[in-house]
Amino acid sequence: MTDVPVSILIDDIATLVTNDPDLGEGVVGAVEDAALVIEGGTVAWAGPRDRAPAADARVDAAGRCVIPGFVDSHSHIVFAGDRSREFAARMSGTPYSAGGIRTTVAATRAASDAELLARARGFTAEARAQGTTTLEVKSGYGLTVADEERSLEVAGRVTDEVTFLGAHVVAPEYADDPQGYVDLVTGPMLDACAPHARWIDVFCERGAFDEEASRRVLAAGMERGLLPRVHGNQLGEGPGVRLAVEVGAASVDHCTYLSAEDVDALAQAGKRPEPTVATLLPGVDFSTRQSYPNARALIDAGAAVALASDCNPGSCFTSSLAFCIAVAVRDMGMTPDEAVWAATAGGALALRRTDVGRLSPGARADLVLLDAPNHLYLAYRPGVPQVAAVWKDGVLAHGRP
Repeated sequence: MTDVPVSILIDDIATLVTNDPDLGEGVVGAVEDAALVIEGGTVAWAGPRDRAPAADARVDAAGRCVIPGFVDSHSHIVFAGDRSREFAARMSGTPYSAGGIRTTVAATRAASDAELLARARGFTAEARAQGTTTLEVKSGYGLTVADEERSLEVAGRVTDEVTFLGAHVVAPEYADDPQGYVDLVTGPMLDACAPHARWIDVFCERGAFDEEASRRVLAAGMERGLLPRVHGNQLGEGPGVRLAVEVGAASVDHCTYLSAEDVDALAQAGKRPEPTVATLLPGVDFSTRQSYPNARALIDAGAAVALASDCNPGSCFTSSLAFCIAVAVRDMGMTPDEAVWAATAGGALALRRTDVGRLSPGARADLVLLDAPNHLYLAYRPGVPQVAAVWKDGVLAHGRP
C-alpha cells in the first residue's frame, strides 16, 4: 500500500496570495519567493520559503504563482435547455428582460433528475478546472413545489452552499395571480425546500418581485432558519439594496444601477461584523450589454465587494471567474489586487465563510497553481488558460503541478 503523506510542502512559489495582510503585502497579503505547507486538509504554514518547515512530501511550484481557490458565491447551474438564440438576439439589439427565465423553467421541469445532476456535475467540474473550489448553487428554474425541491436536492449533491430561489420569477401558472405565487413560495414550497438549503434568495426587480413581496419571502425564509441574500438593482435603481441592508442579508447581487444612497447604505453595512456584501457579476453585464457596476465607487466608499460568475443559461453562460476578474479590472475600475481579493476572500465574505478564500494557517487547503509568476496575469492575459493545478481540502482535484 502506498503511504499517503501527512504533510505536503509546496515550494518555490514566485508569488503566494494569502489574503492575509499580516503575512504579506497589500490587500492580498502577497508573499514573494514563498512556500506553503498543507497538513490534514488545511494550511499549516505559509510564508517565505527560506523559513519553511520540513514536510513529508514536496511539490515544486517551479517559480509560479499560488492563489486561494476562487469562491463563486452566485450561480444557477441546475437547469436544462438552451438559450443561445436568445443570446444571439440580444447581440442583435433585443433588450434583456427577466422573462426569458420561463424558457428555462419549461425545459428544467421536463428534464429527469439524472439529467439535471449530470449537467450540474459537469458545470461544477468546469468551474473547478478554472480554479473555483467553493461554489454556491441556487434553485429557481422549477417554480413548483416538487421541481424546486428536486433542484435543491441536485444542488446539494455538488455543493454545501445551496440557495432556495423559488422567488426567481412568478411561475407561469400564476401569471394572473402573483400574490398567490408568493403565498406558495412562503408556504408549501418553503416547507418542502427549507430542509435542503442554507440560504433564501429573491429577485427584487421589475418583472420579478416588488419590495413588499420580496420582504415577505425573505422574512418567511429567515423564520425557517435560512440566511438571506438578494438579487437587486440589476435592471435599474430599485429597493433591492435597501431591503438587503435592512434585513442584514449576507449579500446583494448585481448592483449594476446604484444611487448615491445605495452606495452609502452598502458602505455603512460594510462596517458591520457581518456585512452586506455588494456582489458584482460582470459576466452578466458583458452578456447583456448593460452598463457595468461602478466598483470603484463602492470600494472607495468602504463597501465590501465580491465578484461572482452568475453562471446561468440566459444572462451569463460562463463559469470563469478569471474572465470576471479581467472584465472587472478593464471596465469596472478595480485594481488587479482588488479583483483577485473580491473573487476569493470577497466571495467567502458573501457566504459568511472564514475557512475559505485565504491561504493562512487554519484555512482549508483550497488553492490554485497558476502557470504565471503572479496573480496579475489573471487580468493581464485575459482568455488564456492559466490554471496548472487545483487542490481541494489538500487533495489534488484537477491538473498536475
